[in-house]
Amino acid sequence: MTSPYQRPGPRPGPRGRARGGARTAPLHDDRRRTFPPLPPADGTDGAFAATWWGNAWVEALEDTALDAARLARGRAYAGRGLVDAITVTPGRVTAYVHGSRARPYRTEIRLRVLGDDDWERFLDAAAARPDHIAALLDKDVPHALAAATDLLPRVGDLVPDCSCPDDGYPCKHAAALCYQSARLLDEDPFTLFLMRGRGEQEILAALSHRNAARTAAETTAAPPPVPTVPARAAVTATPAIALPPPLPPPPHPGRPPVYPEAPDAPDPLALELLATEAAARAHTHLTTGHDPVAALTPWQDAVRLAAAHPGSGLTASTRALYRDLAAALDRTPADLARAVAAWRQGGAAGLAALEDAWDPPAGPFDRARPALLAADFPHFRPWRNRLSTTTLQLRYGRDGLWYGYESDAGREDWWPRGTPDPDPVGALAGLLGR
Repeated sequence: MTSPYQRPGPRPGPRGRARGGARTAPLHDDRRRTFPPLPPADGTDGAFAATWWGNAWVEALEDTALDAARLARGRAYAGRGLVDAITVTPGRVTAYVHGSRARPYRTEIRLRVLGDDDWERFLDAAAARPDHIAALLDKDVPHALAAATDLLPRVGDLVPDCSCPDDGYPCKHAAALCYQSARLLDEDPFTLFLMRGRGEQEILAALSHRNAARTAAETTAAPPPVPTVPARAAVTATPAIALPPPLPPPPHPGRPPVYPEAPDAPDPLALELLATEAAARAHTHLTTGHDPVAALTPWQDAVRLAAAHPGSGLTASTRALYRDLAAALDRTPADLARAVAAWRQGGAAGLAALEDAWDPPAGPFDRARPALLAADFPHFRPWRNRLSTTTLQLRYGRDGLWYGYESDAGREDWWPRGTPDPDPVGALAGLLGR
Protein backbone atom coordinates (compact mmCIF):
# COMPACT_ATOMS: atom_id res chain seq x y z
CA MET A 1 0.00 0.00 0.00
CA THR A 2 1.34 3.41 -0.94
CA SER A 3 1.73 5.91 1.87
CA PRO A 4 -0.38 9.06 1.49
CA TYR A 5 2.71 11.09 2.26
CA GLN A 6 4.37 10.58 -1.10
CA ARG A 7 8.08 11.01 -1.51
CA PRO A 8 9.16 12.41 -4.85
CA GLY A 9 11.37 10.20 -6.99
CA PRO A 10 15.05 10.90 -7.52
CA ARG A 11 15.76 14.22 -9.13
CA PRO A 12 16.64 13.87 -12.81
CA GLY A 13 20.20 14.52 -13.82
CA PRO A 14 21.33 17.05 -16.42
CA ARG A 15 19.69 16.73 -19.81
CA GLY A 16 21.77 14.87 -22.36
CA ARG A 17 22.77 16.04 -25.80
CA ALA A 18 21.10 14.89 -28.98
CA ARG A 19 23.14 13.63 -31.91
CA GLY A 20 25.30 16.30 -33.37
CA GLY A 21 25.94 17.92 -30.01
CA ALA A 22 22.62 19.84 -29.70
CA ARG A 23 21.25 19.98 -26.16
CA THR A 24 17.72 18.62 -25.78
CA ALA A 25 15.07 21.01 -24.47
CA PRO A 26 14.07 20.54 -20.84
CA LEU A 27 10.67 18.93 -20.28
CA HIS A 28 7.98 20.77 -18.35
CA ASP A 29 7.09 19.01 -15.11
CA ASP A 30 3.59 20.04 -14.04
CA ARG A 31 4.02 18.26 -10.71
CA ARG A 32 7.18 20.01 -9.58
CA ARG A 33 7.52 23.76 -9.04
CA THR A 34 10.45 25.65 -7.52
CA PHE A 35 9.91 29.20 -6.30
CA PRO A 36 12.79 31.66 -5.80
CA PRO A 37 13.44 32.92 -2.28
CA LEU A 38 10.82 35.37 -1.10
CA PRO A 39 11.95 38.80 0.09
CA PRO A 40 11.74 39.65 3.80
CA ALA A 41 8.25 40.44 5.08
CA ASP A 42 6.85 41.72 8.31
CA GLY A 43 4.78 38.86 9.74
CA THR A 44 4.73 40.05 13.31
CA ASP A 45 1.26 41.64 13.21
CA GLY A 46 -0.59 38.33 13.52
CA ALA A 47 -1.56 38.16 9.84
CA PHE A 48 1.38 36.55 8.04
CA ALA A 49 -0.95 35.24 5.31
CA ALA A 50 -3.33 37.51 3.41
CA THR A 51 -5.93 35.02 2.11
CA TRP A 52 -8.31 32.87 4.08
CA TRP A 53 -6.78 29.68 2.64
CA GLY A 54 -3.25 30.90 3.43
CA ASN A 55 -4.33 31.51 7.03
CA ALA A 56 -5.93 28.05 7.15
CA TRP A 57 -2.53 26.60 6.19
CA VAL A 58 -0.79 28.53 8.98
CA GLU A 59 -3.46 27.65 11.54
CA ALA A 60 -3.10 23.93 10.76
CA LEU A 61 0.55 24.10 11.86
CA GLU A 62 0.02 26.48 14.78
CA ASP A 63 -2.80 24.37 16.22
CA THR A 64 -0.53 21.30 16.09
CA ALA A 65 2.62 22.97 17.47
CA LEU A 66 3.82 21.99 20.92
CA ASP A 67 5.97 25.08 21.56
CA ALA A 68 4.77 28.61 20.89
CA ALA A 69 8.30 29.99 21.32
CA ARG A 70 9.59 27.91 18.39
CA LEU A 71 6.71 29.18 16.28
CA ALA A 72 7.61 32.76 17.12
CA ARG A 73 11.25 32.19 16.13
CA GLY A 74 10.15 30.49 12.91
CA ARG A 75 7.88 33.43 12.09
CA ALA A 76 10.84 35.78 12.67
CA TYR A 77 13.07 33.62 10.42
CA ALA A 78 10.48 33.78 7.66
CA GLY A 79 10.03 37.51 8.11
CA ARG A 80 13.78 38.05 7.74
CA GLY A 81 13.86 36.04 4.48
CA LEU A 82 16.01 33.16 5.79
CA VAL A 83 14.12 30.54 3.71
CA ASP A 84 15.81 29.70 0.41
CA ALA A 85 14.04 28.57 -2.77
CA ILE A 86 10.97 26.43 -2.04
CA THR A 87 10.23 23.30 -4.07
CA VAL A 88 6.67 21.96 -4.13
CA THR A 89 5.77 18.43 -5.25
CA PRO A 90 2.71 16.30 -4.46
CA GLY A 91 2.64 15.75 -0.71
CA ARG A 92 5.83 17.67 0.04
CA VAL A 93 7.21 21.21 0.46
CA THR A 94 11.02 21.42 0.71
CA ALA A 95 13.55 24.23 1.23
CA TYR A 96 16.88 25.01 2.86
CA VAL A 97 16.49 27.31 5.87
CA HIS A 98 19.36 29.32 7.32
CA GLY A 99 19.90 29.14 11.05
CA SER A 100 22.68 29.78 13.53
CA ARG A 101 25.35 27.90 11.60
CA ALA A 102 26.81 28.78 8.19
CA ARG A 103 25.35 25.75 6.42
CA PRO A 104 21.54 25.83 6.05
CA TYR A 105 19.26 22.98 7.17
CA ARG A 106 17.18 20.90 4.79
CA THR A 107 13.58 21.33 5.91
CA GLU A 108 10.31 19.92 4.63
CA ILE A 109 6.59 19.83 5.31
CA ARG A 110 4.65 16.70 4.31
CA LEU A 111 0.91 16.41 3.86
CA ARG A 112 -1.55 13.88 2.50
CA VAL A 113 -2.32 13.94 -1.22
CA LEU A 114 -5.96 13.67 -2.27
CA GLY A 115 -7.23 10.46 -3.83
CA ASP A 116 -8.84 10.18 -7.26
CA ASP A 117 -12.35 10.23 -5.78
CA ASP A 118 -11.54 13.45 -3.90
CA TRP A 119 -10.28 15.10 -7.08
CA GLU A 120 -13.36 13.99 -9.02
CA ARG A 121 -15.58 15.67 -6.43
CA PHE A 122 -13.47 18.83 -6.56
CA LEU A 123 -13.46 19.02 -10.37
CA ASP A 124 -17.18 18.30 -10.62
CA ALA A 125 -17.90 21.05 -8.08
CA ALA A 126 -15.69 23.53 -9.94
CA ALA A 127 -17.11 22.75 -13.39
CA ALA A 128 -20.71 22.87 -12.18
CA ARG A 129 -20.54 26.62 -11.42
CA PRO A 130 -18.95 29.12 -13.83
CA ASP A 131 -18.36 31.53 -10.94
CA HIS A 132 -16.09 28.93 -9.33
CA ILE A 133 -14.04 28.72 -12.53
CA ALA A 134 -13.87 32.51 -12.73
CA ALA A 135 -12.72 32.67 -9.12
CA LEU A 136 -9.93 30.12 -9.72
CA LEU A 137 -8.77 32.04 -12.78
CA ASP A 138 -8.55 35.15 -10.62
CA LYS A 139 -6.44 33.22 -8.09
CA ASP A 140 -9.29 32.95 -5.59
CA VAL A 141 -10.61 29.84 -3.82
CA PRO A 142 -14.34 29.95 -3.01
CA HIS A 143 -15.22 28.58 0.41
CA ALA A 144 -17.82 26.22 -1.08
CA LEU A 145 -15.30 24.78 -3.53
CA ALA A 146 -12.71 24.13 -0.81
CA ALA A 147 -15.41 22.46 1.28
CA ALA A 148 -16.18 19.97 -1.52
CA THR A 149 -13.05 18.02 -0.50
CA ASP A 150 -10.49 18.06 2.30
CA LEU A 151 -8.44 20.54 0.28
CA LEU A 152 -7.30 22.66 3.20
CA PRO A 153 -5.14 21.10 5.90
CA ARG A 154 -6.51 20.52 9.36
CA VAL A 155 -4.89 19.91 12.72
CA GLY A 156 -2.29 17.18 12.33
CA ASP A 157 -2.28 17.18 8.51
CA LEU A 158 1.09 18.99 8.22
CA VAL A 159 4.06 16.82 9.21
CA PRO A 160 7.32 18.82 9.63
CA ASP A 161 10.84 17.41 9.33
CA CYS A 162 14.27 19.05 9.45
CA SER A 163 17.95 18.07 9.40
CA CYS A 164 18.70 20.27 12.43
CA PRO A 165 19.33 18.63 15.87
CA ASP A 166 16.25 20.30 17.41
CA ASP A 167 13.55 17.70 18.11
CA GLY A 168 10.80 20.31 18.60
CA TYR A 169 7.50 19.80 16.86
CA PRO A 170 7.94 21.79 14.77
CA CYS A 171 11.44 23.22 14.96
CA LYS A 172 11.86 26.88 14.10
CA HIS A 173 13.16 26.04 10.62
CA ALA A 174 10.09 23.99 9.73
CA ALA A 175 7.86 26.72 11.14
CA ALA A 176 9.66 29.30 8.98
CA LEU A 177 9.09 27.15 5.89
CA CYS A 178 5.41 26.83 6.76
CA TYR A 179 4.98 30.59 7.13
CA GLN A 180 6.77 31.30 3.85
CA SER A 181 4.67 28.64 2.11
CA ALA A 182 1.55 30.55 3.16
CA ARG A 183 2.82 33.52 1.14
CA LEU A 184 3.11 31.26 -1.92
CA LEU A 185 -0.46 30.11 -1.41
CA ASP A 186 -1.59 33.74 -1.22
CA GLU A 187 -0.10 34.43 -4.64
CA ASP A 188 -1.27 31.27 -6.39
CA PRO A 189 -3.77 28.78 -4.92
CA PHE A 190 -2.73 26.25 -7.56
CA THR A 191 0.33 25.74 -5.36
CA LEU A 192 -2.02 24.24 -2.75
CA PHE A 193 -3.54 21.99 -5.41
CA LEU A 194 -0.03 20.79 -6.32
CA MET A 195 0.68 20.05 -2.66
CA ARG A 196 -2.48 17.95 -2.66
CA GLY A 197 -1.40 15.98 -5.74
CA ARG A 198 -2.43 17.72 -9.00
CA GLY A 199 -0.57 20.24 -11.16
CA GLU A 200 -2.12 23.38 -12.63
CA GLN A 201 -2.15 22.21 -16.25
CA GLU A 202 -3.62 18.87 -15.20
CA ILE A 203 -6.47 20.60 -13.36
CA LEU A 204 -7.16 23.09 -16.16
CA ALA A 205 -7.18 20.30 -18.75
CA ALA A 206 -9.70 18.35 -16.65
CA LEU A 207 -11.92 21.42 -16.30
CA SER A 208 -11.72 22.07 -20.05
CA HIS A 209 -12.73 18.46 -20.70
CA ARG A 210 -15.71 18.80 -18.39
CA ASN A 211 -16.75 22.04 -20.08
CA ALA A 212 -16.59 20.35 -23.49
CA ALA A 213 -18.59 17.37 -22.22
CA ARG A 214 -21.20 19.69 -20.69
CA THR A 215 -21.50 21.64 -23.95
CA ALA A 216 -21.86 18.44 -25.98
CA ALA A 217 -24.57 17.18 -23.64
CA GLU A 218 -26.51 20.44 -24.04
CA THR A 219 -26.38 20.32 -27.84
CA THR A 220 -29.68 19.00 -29.19
CA ALA A 221 -30.10 16.85 -32.27
CA ALA A 222 -30.81 18.63 -35.56
CA PRO A 223 -34.55 18.85 -36.43
CA PRO A 224 -35.85 16.50 -39.14
CA PRO A 225 -35.76 17.90 -42.68
CA VAL A 226 -38.89 19.67 -43.97
CA PRO A 227 -40.32 19.37 -47.49
CA THR A 228 -38.73 21.74 -50.00
CA VAL A 229 -39.52 23.00 -53.49
CA PRO A 230 -36.78 23.60 -56.08
CA ALA A 231 -36.49 27.30 -56.88
CA ARG A 232 -36.78 26.74 -60.66
CA ALA A 233 -39.96 24.71 -60.27
CA ALA A 234 -41.48 27.37 -58.02
CA VAL A 235 -40.77 30.16 -60.53
CA THR A 236 -41.77 28.39 -63.77
CA ALA A 237 -44.80 26.44 -62.56
CA THR A 238 -48.25 27.45 -63.85
CA PRO A 239 -50.07 28.04 -61.65
CA ALA A 240 -47.31 28.94 -59.19
CA ILE A 241 -46.44 26.24 -56.70
CA ALA A 242 -47.04 27.27 -53.12
CA LEU A 243 -43.78 27.57 -51.24
CA PRO A 244 -43.37 25.52 -48.06
CA PRO A 245 -43.76 27.35 -44.76
CA PRO A 246 -40.65 28.98 -43.26
CA LEU A 247 -38.41 26.77 -41.23
CA PRO A 248 -39.14 26.96 -37.50
CA PRO A 249 -36.45 28.74 -35.47
CA PRO A 250 -34.04 26.29 -33.84
CA PRO A 251 -34.32 25.87 -30.06
CA HIS A 252 -30.73 27.06 -29.58
CA PRO A 253 -28.27 29.13 -31.63
CA GLY A 254 -25.81 27.16 -33.71
CA ARG A 255 -22.18 26.63 -32.77
CA PRO A 256 -19.38 27.82 -35.06
CA PRO A 257 -16.77 25.48 -36.52
CA VAL A 258 -13.30 25.15 -35.05
CA TYR A 259 -10.95 27.67 -36.64
CA PRO A 260 -7.36 26.43 -37.11
CA GLU A 261 -4.38 28.60 -36.33
CA ALA A 262 -2.47 29.84 -39.37
CA PRO A 263 0.34 32.35 -39.90
CA ASP A 264 -0.94 35.94 -40.32
CA ALA A 265 -4.53 34.73 -39.78
CA PRO A 266 -6.91 36.24 -37.23
CA ASP A 267 -6.83 34.80 -33.76
CA PRO A 268 -8.96 31.61 -33.70
CA LEU A 269 -10.44 32.51 -30.32
CA ALA A 270 -11.50 35.94 -31.62
CA LEU A 271 -13.12 34.36 -34.69
CA GLU A 272 -14.97 31.81 -32.57
CA LEU A 273 -16.09 34.53 -30.18
CA LEU A 274 -17.44 36.74 -32.99
CA ALA A 275 -19.19 33.85 -34.75
CA THR A 276 -20.78 32.58 -31.53
CA GLU A 277 -21.89 36.09 -30.62
CA ALA A 278 -23.40 36.71 -34.06
CA ALA A 279 -25.29 33.40 -33.93
CA ALA A 280 -26.66 34.11 -30.45
CA ARG A 281 -27.82 37.63 -31.33
CA ALA A 282 -29.38 36.46 -34.60
CA HIS A 283 -31.26 33.69 -32.78
CA THR A 284 -32.56 36.11 -30.15
CA HIS A 285 -33.66 38.61 -32.80
CA LEU A 286 -35.36 35.85 -34.81
CA THR A 287 -37.28 34.45 -31.85
CA THR A 288 -38.10 37.67 -29.95
CA GLY A 289 -37.97 40.46 -32.52
CA HIS A 290 -35.48 42.62 -30.63
CA ASP A 291 -31.76 42.81 -29.92
CA PRO A 292 -31.07 42.76 -26.15
CA VAL A 293 -27.48 43.89 -26.66
CA ALA A 294 -28.26 47.17 -28.39
CA ALA A 295 -28.97 49.07 -25.16
CA LEU A 296 -25.83 47.94 -23.29
CA THR A 297 -22.86 50.18 -22.60
CA PRO A 298 -19.44 49.06 -23.90
CA TRP A 299 -18.47 47.94 -20.37
CA GLN A 300 -21.69 45.97 -19.90
CA ASP A 301 -21.22 44.36 -23.30
CA ALA A 302 -17.62 43.39 -22.49
CA VAL A 303 -18.74 41.83 -19.21
CA ARG A 304 -21.56 39.98 -20.99
CA LEU A 305 -19.14 38.65 -23.61
CA ALA A 306 -16.71 37.35 -20.99
CA ALA A 307 -19.53 35.87 -18.89
CA ALA A 308 -20.93 34.00 -21.90
CA HIS A 309 -17.73 31.98 -22.19
CA PRO A 310 -17.09 30.09 -18.93
CA GLY A 311 -14.04 28.41 -20.41
CA SER A 312 -12.25 31.73 -20.90
CA GLY A 313 -8.86 31.72 -19.21
CA LEU A 314 -8.40 27.95 -19.04
CA THR A 315 -5.61 28.03 -21.62
CA ALA A 316 -2.92 30.49 -22.57
CA SER A 317 -4.85 31.58 -25.67
CA THR A 318 -8.15 32.14 -23.90
CA ARG A 319 -6.59 34.09 -21.02
CA ALA A 320 -6.08 36.83 -23.61
CA LEU A 321 -9.86 37.34 -23.73
CA TYR A 322 -10.04 38.81 -20.22
CA ARG A 323 -6.85 40.79 -20.75
CA ASP A 324 -7.90 42.34 -24.07
CA LEU A 325 -11.48 43.11 -23.08
CA ALA A 326 -10.32 44.75 -19.85
CA ALA A 327 -7.54 46.74 -21.53
CA ALA A 328 -9.92 48.06 -24.21
CA LEU A 329 -12.01 49.72 -21.48
CA ASP A 330 -9.14 50.79 -19.21
CA ARG A 331 -9.96 48.15 -16.60
CA THR A 332 -7.91 45.32 -15.08
CA PRO A 333 -8.54 41.60 -15.61
CA ALA A 334 -9.42 41.40 -11.90
CA ASP A 335 -12.07 44.11 -12.41
CA LEU A 336 -13.49 42.11 -15.29
CA ALA A 337 -13.44 38.82 -13.37
CA ARG A 338 -15.38 40.39 -10.48
CA ALA A 339 -17.88 41.95 -12.91
CA VAL A 340 -18.30 38.60 -14.68
CA ALA A 341 -19.14 36.96 -11.36
CA ALA A 342 -21.78 39.66 -10.77
CA TRP A 343 -23.22 39.25 -14.27
CA ARG A 344 -23.50 35.49 -13.82
CA GLN A 345 -25.19 36.15 -10.50
CA GLY A 346 -27.91 38.44 -11.86
CA GLY A 347 -27.24 39.78 -15.35
CA ALA A 348 -27.27 43.55 -15.86
CA ALA A 349 -29.07 44.00 -12.52
CA GLY A 350 -26.35 41.97 -10.78
CA LEU A 351 -23.65 44.14 -12.35
CA ALA A 352 -25.51 47.24 -11.18
CA ALA A 353 -25.63 45.81 -7.64
CA LEU A 354 -21.85 45.43 -7.79
CA GLU A 355 -21.11 48.95 -9.01
CA ASP A 356 -24.00 51.11 -7.78
CA ALA A 357 -24.22 52.26 -4.15
CA TRP A 358 -27.54 54.10 -3.71
CA ASP A 359 -30.01 55.13 -1.03
CA PRO A 360 -33.11 52.93 -1.26
CA PRO A 361 -36.49 54.31 -0.23
CA ALA A 362 -38.13 53.21 3.00
CA GLY A 363 -39.72 49.80 2.79
CA PRO A 364 -38.08 46.45 2.05
CA PHE A 365 -34.62 47.68 3.01
CA ASP A 366 -35.82 48.93 6.40
CA ARG A 367 -37.54 45.62 7.08
CA ALA A 368 -34.41 43.60 6.26
CA ARG A 369 -32.53 44.10 9.54
CA PRO A 370 -35.46 43.02 11.77
CA ALA A 371 -35.90 39.97 9.53
CA LEU A 372 -32.22 39.08 9.85
CA LEU A 373 -32.35 39.67 13.59
CA ALA A 374 -35.34 37.31 13.91
CA ALA A 375 -33.35 34.69 11.96
CA ASP A 376 -30.41 34.96 14.43
CA PHE A 377 -28.24 37.16 12.20
CA PRO A 378 -27.86 40.25 14.42
CA HIS A 379 -24.48 41.59 13.31
CA PHE A 380 -25.32 43.27 9.99
CA ARG A 381 -24.59 47.02 9.86
CA PRO A 382 -26.24 49.26 7.21
CA TRP A 383 -24.60 51.59 4.70
CA ARG A 384 -26.72 52.94 1.86
CA ASN A 385 -28.17 49.87 0.06
CA ARG A 386 -25.83 47.41 1.82
CA LEU A 387 -25.90 45.35 5.01
CA SER A 388 -22.52 43.98 6.09
CA THR A 389 -20.65 41.91 8.64
CA THR A 390 -16.88 41.40 8.54
CA THR A 391 -17.17 38.63 5.94
CA LEU A 392 -20.74 38.69 4.55
CA GLN A 393 -22.72 41.36 2.75
CA LEU A 394 -26.20 41.76 1.28
CA ARG A 395 -26.82 44.39 -1.40
CA TYR A 396 -30.34 45.58 -2.21
CA GLY A 397 -30.68 46.00 -5.98
CA ARG A 398 -32.92 48.40 -7.83
CA ASP A 399 -34.79 45.34 -9.11
CA GLY A 400 -35.99 44.56 -5.57
CA LEU A 401 -33.67 41.55 -5.09
CA TRP A 402 -30.98 40.97 -2.46
CA TYR A 403 -27.53 40.00 -3.75
CA GLY A 404 -25.03 38.09 -1.58
CA TYR A 405 -21.33 38.96 -1.31
CA GLU A 406 -18.35 37.51 0.59
CA SER A 407 -14.97 38.91 1.61
CA ASP A 408 -12.04 37.85 3.73
CA ALA A 409 -12.22 39.46 7.17
CA GLY A 410 -10.76 42.96 7.24
CA ARG A 411 -10.11 43.22 3.50
CA GLU A 412 -13.28 44.84 2.08
CA ASP A 413 -12.71 42.73 -1.05
CA TRP A 414 -16.31 41.83 -1.83
CA TRP A 415 -17.14 39.13 -4.41
CA PRO A 416 -20.63 38.13 -5.60
CA ARG A 417 -21.78 34.77 -4.25
CA GLY A 418 -25.05 32.87 -4.13
CA THR A 419 -28.40 33.46 -5.84
CA PRO A 420 -30.40 36.73 -5.70
CA ASP A 421 -33.57 36.52 -3.63
CA PRO A 422 -36.39 38.97 -2.77
CA ASP A 423 -36.02 37.86 0.87
CA PRO A 424 -32.75 38.92 2.58
CA VAL A 425 -32.83 35.83 4.81
CA GLY A 426 -33.24 33.64 1.73
CA ALA A 427 -30.33 35.35 -0.02
CA LEU A 428 -28.17 34.88 3.08
CA ALA A 429 -29.16 31.22 3.37
CA GLY A 430 -28.12 30.67 -0.26
CA LEU A 431 -24.85 32.47 0.41
CA LEU A 432 -24.13 30.20 3.38
CA GLY A 433 -25.19 27.07 1.47
CA ARG A 434 -28.15 26.31 3.75
